[in-house]
Amino acid sequence: HPSAHPTSCCSAAELMSVLFFHTMRYKADDPRNPSNDRFILSKGHAAPILYAAWAEAGFIKESELLNLRKIDSDLEGHPTPKLAFVDVATGSLGQGLGASCGMAYTGKYFDKASYRVYCMLGKDISILSIEDQVNWHGKPMPKDRAQELIKDLLSQIQSPNKPLHPHLPNEDAAPADLTPIHLLTAPEYKIGDKMSTRKAYGVALKKMGDASPRVVAMDGDTKNSTFSEIFKKAHPDRFIECFIAEQNMVSVAIGCATRDRTVSFASTFAAFFARAYDHIRMAAISQSNVNLVGSHCGVSIGEDGPSQMALEDLAMFRAIPTCTVFYPSDAVSTERAVELAANIKGICFIRTSRPDNAVIYDAGEKFEVGKAKVVRQSDKDQVTVIGAGVTLHEALAAHDQLAKEGMNIRIIDPFTIKPLDASTIVASARATGGRVITVEDHYKEGGLGEAVLSAVGEEPGIVVHRLAVSHVPQSGKPQELLDMFGISAKSIVTAVKHTFAN
Repeated sequence: HPSAHPTSCCSAAELMSVLFFHTMRYKADDPRNPSNDRFILSKGHAAPILYAAWAEAGFIKESELLNLRKIDSDLEGHPTPKLAFVDVATGSLGQGLGASCGMAYTGKYFDKASYRVYCMLGKDISILSIEDQVNWHGKPMPKDRAQELIKDLLSQIQSPNKPLHPHLPNEDAAPADLTPIHLLTAPEYKIGDKMSTRKAYGVALKKMGDASPRVVAMDGDTKNSTFSEIFKKAHPDRFIECFIAEQNMVSVAIGCATRDRTVSFASTFAAFFARAYDHIRMAAISQSNVNLVGSHCGVSIGEDGPSQMALEDLAMFRAIPTCTVFYPSDAVSTERAVELAANIKGICFIRTSRPDNAVIYDAGEKFEVGKAKVVRQSDKDQVTVIGAGVTLHEALAAHDQLAKEGMNIRIIDPFTIKPLDASTIVASARATGGRVITVEDHYKEGGLGEAVLSAVGEEPGIVVHRLAVSHVPQSGKPQELLDMFGISAKSIVTAVKHTFAN
């Protein structure tokens, strides 16, 4: 195939031969066997040699190799887990190493098994005729030159018919345990208790660790702020400190979760997942079940200022095809979000907040993905207000203030921003004259407001007014910043009255 990187494959031929038919231990007819050695081709553009190795091992028919890069073949231009022998998708160069570290750490410390992990990276050097030459990327070699080289290579093969058999693995890794993981006890909060959702995450993670030895956690040197340290204190042998290297942390978490060996949770400030976005994008292609938890979202963190404020994260994670986006508003819903995330296929993102807010749900409240909660309603409601996290509490304060003035508003907590509970939102909008206000501690683009707009977009007669952070913020007290950017209770009251005026 003219665009299939043949030189990248040729440069790895000897290594692949030795690895697959001398060094590695695996069952060629069962590529996902938990005891198999793992091989990650981090230089994913050399996919044809990976496919050739598995054909030589007997897992792929040799004739199938001729379907490389065709639309009806799983032998894609770069490897993906559509193929049983691929654990993580590669092709965004360098990422295979972090995933391999996660897999190797899991093998050594969690599985305590003897399987090994091999990762091949490329350096783009040593093809002397084109090394350092401009304008060679993606260019096929001239056909006559290629035929000369193939003839030369074939003449050097000394035992073309020698049968090759991989070494079998030590069967010392247990089969994957896929039983659901549930909290052993209900949340231990009472309505009115004050606790931040970031701290509730730490408590919930520790409880999930109590419930199953499969739950593991990692953090980017922010464990005292994300509260993953609560898990670390209880389960130190299942916590990985990844330091200030968020890209690597995400890849390690993806690696830990491969073959369902663990249920991995990685946490840092939500803003710092932005630098790992390529790794998160690749996690979707890898069919990963990794769970990512971002704290310190929005202007409500206060004095630390805009470098620490996640204001783009909802947009970022909503755009990932396999991602469920949780935005819990109190400690009880946070605990249930963590429990749900541990059991959902695909990537999960949980957005947690810094301020201590009141618990609004009973400990026995049930939560589901894609199901919103109507937390305030009456027959006289005239506007639907949708808030999440900190802004839900601002909406509740606005509700109480407006009630004193004889105005009733309905309040919705979406719980998951993706999938969004469109039916509850549309029904509430219809019940309140088609008037909807969204309020979010996030930029206007790609956040809660736009999610609601897309949910009601084809519904006639519904008007959505969006309150969101409009420009790059600054340091200040949390309440001052909520007021400054028009997402506080005061701003909601004004917006509701403006809606009536119109």
